[in-house]
Parts: sequence; C-alpha cells; structure tokens
Amino acid sequence: MQPTIIKGQATANSNTAVIISKAEDLSQLSLNSNELAYIQGKLDADKKLITLNQLSNFLFIVLSDKDGNDELESLRKKGNSIFKTLKGEDLNTVSLLDLKGCTQSTLALAEGIALSAYSFNYKTEGKEKEFALTEITVQSEVITEDQITELNHIVDSVYITRDLVNTPVDRLNATDIADFMVAQGQKDGFTTEVLNKTKIEALKFGGLLGVNKGSIDPPTFTIMEWKPENAKNTKPYVLVGKGVVFDTGGINLKTPPGSLDTMKCDMGGAASVIGTMAAIAKNKLPIHIIGLVPATDNRPGENAIVPGDILTMHNGLTVEVLNTDAEGRLIMADAISYANKYEPELVIDLATLTGSAVMAIGEYGTVGMGTASDATFAQLEADGYATHERVVRFPFWSDYDELIKSDIADIKNLGSREGGSITAGKFLAKFTNYPWIHLDIAGPSFHLKESSYRGKGGSGVGVRLLYQFFKGLSK
Repeated sequence: MQPTIIKGQATANSNTAVIISKAEDLSQLSLNSNELAYIQGKLDADKKLITLNQLSNFLFIVLSDKDGNDELESLRKKGNSIFKTLKGEDLNTVSLLDLKGCTQSTLALAEGIALSAYSFNYKTEGKEKEFALTEITVQSEVITEDQITELNHIVDSVYITRDLVNTPVDRLNATDIADFMVAQGQKDGFTTEVLNKTKIEALKFGGLLGVNKGSIDPPTFTIMEWKPENAKNTKPYVLVGKGVVFDTGGINLKTPPGSLDTMKCDMGGAASVIGTMAAIAKNKLPIHIIGLVPATDNRPGENAIVPGDILTMHNGLTVEVLNTDAEGRLIMADAISYANKYEPELVIDLATLTGSAVMAIGEYGTVGMGTASDATFAQLEADGYATHERVVRFPFWSDYDELIKSDIADIKNLGSREGGSITAGKFLAKFTNYPWIHLDIAGPSFHLKESSYRGKGGSGVGVRLLYQFFKGLSK
C-alpha cells in the first residue's frame, strides 16, 4: 500500500523527522538539556541522521548542510533509514518538519520514505499483520499543496511500474499487460488502443510476430496517448517500451544457473513507459506524448524461430536471426518503425536489452545512445543526476554499423561480443527516421537484493527520470 503524503502540522508526540541546516535550528524544538547534549554530540561526530527514542515517539534529526544532487540522493537514503526504524517499531505514520526551508530537501526525504514503503508478495499467511506505512505529513512553509500532489502521483506511478515488473508471467501475459494499460488509461485520462494479432499481421510486424511464434499466447501492440488541449509541442514525443513478459531465450535457451529466474522483469521497459504515461497524465503535464508497447513472451515452443531464419520487419528491412535470445531488439524495431508515422519531435525507447550494458556499468546507471541532439542528451543526463537515475552516453560511431551487416539479409540481429550494447542500439537505429534516444535499463531495472529506497526486485527506474525530463520540456 502506498503511504499518502499530506501537507499539515507535526503534532505533539508524533514520530517526526526534522530537517535542519545547522545546530542552531534545534532551538526551535522543545528539547531538554540532555536531549540537546546528545544530539550535539552526534553532530560533532559528523552524524547526519540522529535517532532519538523519546519513548512515546521517535525523533529523527536530519542534518542537510549542503546543496546539490548528491545531497538530495543522500536525503532519499536517509528516508530509507527512517522507514526501516518505523517498520521495526511498527509505527505507521511520520511527520516531516522542515526547519531548513528548502523545498527540494524536504521533498527528497519524503520521496525516500515513500518509495521505501513499497512491498510486493503473494503471501496469504500473516497478511493481516504486515506492516504498512499509511501517512507522511509534511510541515513546511515553502512547499505547496500542488507539489505534494505531484509527488504522490510520481510515487504512485513508480509503484505501478514496480508492480508490473514484479508480477510473474502466469498473471501478466501479453494480453494481460494490454488490458492493464486500458484500465490505467481509463483511470488517469490517457487513451489506449490495443492491436490484436490480426492487426499486427496486417501491419507486417515481422519482429514481434517472429518472436511470438514460440508462444501459445498471442502478441499485443498497445498505443497510449496523452494529448491535452494546452500541449506545448506540435509534434508528439513518443516512448517505446520493450514488453517481453518472459524471456526464456527461445531456441537459444538461457542456460547459465539462475539466468531464467528473474526473466519476468524483461518487460521492464514497457512497465517504465506505462508508469511514465501515468505520471504525466496524473499530473496533467501540457505535452502531447504517445507510448507504444509491443508485448509477447519468448519461448522455444510451437513453431519458434531458429538461428538462420529471415524476418521481414515493419519497415521492409530483412533481418537474419543469429540468436533467438536477441529478441528484444526485434520487437522494439517494429514499434520504433511504427513511431515514424507520428512524425515525432523525439523518440525515446526503454528496454532491458543487453547483458553488455550491465557488464559495462553495473546496476548504477542506464546506458544511453542515439541520434538526438547533444543538447537533448545533455538535458536528459542532467535530469538523470537530479533524480539519481543516471544516464551514461555511449559512443555511436559508424564503425559499429559494420558489425551488424549480414551476408544474406539487410542486417543481422547480433553483433560481436565487444560493444554488444552499442550494436544492439545500432540495430534499432535502422528503424527510426527522427531524433531518437535508446535507454538500455538492463542494469538498474531489477535488483537481486535490497538497494536502499529502490528496494528489491523491480525498481521502477525511468519513471522519475522521464517525468523530470518531460516536465522541463513542457514549460
């Protein structure tokens, strides 16, 4: 359950996190001499988060004496520490008292607590006893009700994305995720259109249909659109999300130990696009944006594609399949090609696309590349640092094009082992005619162990980053 963030007053005997910028701020609190001495001693020892058990409640002193993106991320992590204390003591409400007078600091702390409160499981035993943080009260002279509402919507959208990533394929196949988008659109106000297999065949989506040949479940292609009357852009922005709801690798079955265990997360790109659309629509950003989600599972059954097969894609290019576990780029290529019909201002795709991206930078950032302008990339990178969903721009030199040339088709779906994330991006570049950014979120989209406020399992990466990015473009 998502905690509700509200603007209000911190009441006496409530569990309160107080944000200060200097020790002198403590004079505004009703503390006895022993408590002040204890806190001062911790501050002298350079402690930035001090927990005081006052028996009837907990008091958290949060020292924020710096500015900048690193400080905001530190505050989100302090929010996670506060949440753990609340959970350990079974305390389901907390107040944030802003004595620093800084909007960003207070919202970052609230965001860290709220995102830490996420949980996901199918347990039936003891469910009524599960801890749930219900309310976060923010007392600040500089924060508005609109900012609180905006943050609630962003957190809700991250929760949506995490839920989708964490849901197993027996409960979320290609049809299910399309149905989810329809329901979410009805809730948040964006329109949806779901194309069934017959329509996908008519559009000649050879990549999506090819990957789907091994499945007993039909593919879907879903179009989401948010187009308010006050949209600032005349040409739409388009998001494309990889929706492989489970990836076995196909005929090239994944065989390393544990490699199949988390493959329900291979639709993390689709989930992030859905969450971003939800955040933008909930907060009514004045931009015209379209989200495209091709969805299928990748299995070795039925009449599954095999290495050596030739697929004809939506834009007419032929592709030689060298490895059926390089399937994400096949379904994404059709969707990126379809995006050209909108004559978009910018296309951004998100995909858990390559292990190479993980090997390059681990789980600490997203690999980015593409044909958009340097200014666009610079803005996205800046927003990545602001949200701590950092983007590392990889080179996109023409040399890499040589690595996906095929002897018998226009291109092949696999390059060399070296530069694997870049050759995957080069493959996708063959299908777009407009400014485009490819985001490979294979590293940060799913955590095998807890990662502070990002949690364990689906992280919801991409939602906060892209919301910040498009909010800037909507001004």
